[in-house]
Amino acid sequence: MKSMKAAILYAPQPIGKRPLIIGEIPKPQVETGQVLLRVRACGVCRTDLHIVSGELPAQRNPLVPGHQIVGEIVDGATVELPIGTRVGVSWVGGVDGTCSYCLRGLENLCDSPTFTGYSVDGGFAEFALARTDFVFPLPDSLDDLHAAPLLCAGIIGFRSLRVAGVEPGDHVGLFGFGASAHLAISVLRAWGCQVYVSTRGSSHRELAASLGAAWVGTERERPPVALDRAITFAPSGDVVVAALASLRKGGVVAINAIHLDRIPEFDYDRLLWGERQIRSVTNMTRSDACDFLHTASSIGLRPKATPFSLDHANEALLAIENDSIDGAAVILPAS
Repeated sequence: MKSMKAAILYAPQPIGKRPLIIGEIPKPQVETGQVLLRVRACGVCRTDLHIVSGELPAQRNPLVPGHQIVGEIVDGATVELPIGTRVGVSWVGGVDGTCSYCLRGLENLCDSPTFTGYSVDGGFAEFALARTDFVFPLPDSLDDLHAAPLLCAGIIGFRSLRVAGVEPGDHVGLFGFGASAHLAISVLRAWGCQVYVSTRGSSHRELAASLGAAWVGTERERPPVALDRAITFAPSGDVVVAALASLRKGGVVAINAIHLDRIPEFDYDRLLWGERQIRSVTNMTRSDACDFLHTASSIGLRPKATPFSLDHANEALLAIENDSIDGAAVILPAS
């Protein structure tokens, strides 16, 4: 097979204009330090929306998006990763390993990173390349459909909890309740935290309640207790301010968004004073990925996921943009 089917972005456009073209492109060829994967599943992330719509500047044209890849190694195998090994690939597809951040163990802040489905082709296709040192063997307890959303939404949500400094027993607010938040709540519950969810959409609120949230409200409602930590999942500065207004003194808001529309003016004396903090969450490390996948396996984490065929990749993007499904959208190229 010299060609493969893929969902290809030739020019960024609004999601409603169906920007992905389904067609045939050359099958990628393995180079040193890479593995070739037969894509078994690829989750759809809100970052994909920012890329496809042009909210993030283009880095590759044309581009195959998708960075939550579950794949089977079919070429480029090593002793540790033989043919047939099922692995996951995430947003960070590689780092330079030589910049000051990498040398300090902060590879998520690398000056020259590679981003799967953004600076290199991703997983909305039948095959995908990945760096051998940036794939993660997956536990057998997770099937393809339910493993895919863990590989960005899950890992970055887990990092958000770390950046926010969550400790067992904390009162934690989740502002927005999509693919990432609905995974984070299971980790928080396993840590004995009380979780408070503010989100639009009645189905999202119902899902949060079913997953054990102590309180669920609309995006305009404030949790009934002062929060120790809060994580925002919407690319909105208004949500950041709402989370900040819900904190106790010394509390932390972690912003889980690669893109933010704006930060509106707010009352410093009322909202930030008292050693409250706002932190941003940037990418992830391989350690985050390994630790989270171990945690997910140990607590039996099973995300809510809706499958789409590759032919319906545009519909999967629309479903995420419109919040018309609960949990994650996952493309299954073989379906």
